[in-house]
Amino acid sequence: MSRVCDYCGKGTAVGGTIARRGLPKKKGGVGLRITGRSKRTFKPNIQRVRAVVDGVVKRVKICTRCMKGGKIKKPA
Repeated sequence: MSRVCDYCGKGTAVGGTIARRGLPKKKGGVGLRITGRSKRTFKPNIQRVRAVVDGVVKRVKICTRCMKGGKIKKPA
């Protein structure tokens, strides 16, 4: 099952996470040091909902941002 919004096309994005150690300078330390970097994924909040598409009630996968924005019409 693909994790993509049927309305806006938002999907999984990749990024990075940084591991740090040390005490920040403003807390009295010598500063933070980066000790490693690794890849991670950002997954959108996709929900399966019933919506009216072209006058027909269908089940669609839509992100919660589109849902809150009122981009789809729910059946009565």
